[in-house]
Amino acid sequence: MSLRTKILWLSLLVTFAAGVFYLRSLAGRILSELPLRADEAAKARLNEAVLQPGGGPSENVVLYFPALGERKLVAENRPIKWASTTDDRVRQVLLALAEGPHQALGHPLAASTNVRAVFLTLEGTAYVDFSSDLTKNTSPGIETECLAVYSIVDSITTNIPTVKRVKILIQGQEVETLEGHADLTEPIAPDPSLIRGGP
Repeated sequence: MSLRTKILWLSLLVTFAAGVFYLRSLAGRILSELPLRADEAAKARLNEAVLQPGGGPSENVVLYFPALGERKLVAENRPIKWASTTDDRVRQVLLALAEGPHQALGHPLAASTNVRAVFLTLEGTAYVDFSSDLTKNTSPGIETECLAVYSIVDSITTNIPTVKRVKILIQGQEVETLEGHADLTEPIAPDPSLIRGGP
């Protein structure tokens, strides 16, 4: 094999290796950006849904977000033009929670979480059926899981007085926990002691 042929093969090999390296790095960037873009699109959709005019008056609702370092829930006020039905109001509160906090606090719901159904009983229990995305933002650990659950429960019960307890379902099924800690086998009553500045 001549020197010229060897140089040609070597340059082809170097070009091929550089192309493979570039494609791998490009694929890595695309795959890492896809979830971020999907999350941003979900947040934009949630913002639009939450701000849609409902049939009722515009009110400031109180949402509770986890402050993990303090093991407390921190209140944030949001203006919402209430829907006319209680189950739609529950959805509005949950969508506002999924939108996320305006301060440096935890996210109790992933932006992509879908509220599949809401059912209210005469006794004041709200059965809320979430998609499996509910657990996306829930890090393992009793503190994060409990605060995420009570963020949902306290936000709903504070803003919708006819709801006394919340039963969380995932994909239409009862679950024991989200990540192995908070007991979800029974409807959960609010816990004001978890709220910063509460009793």
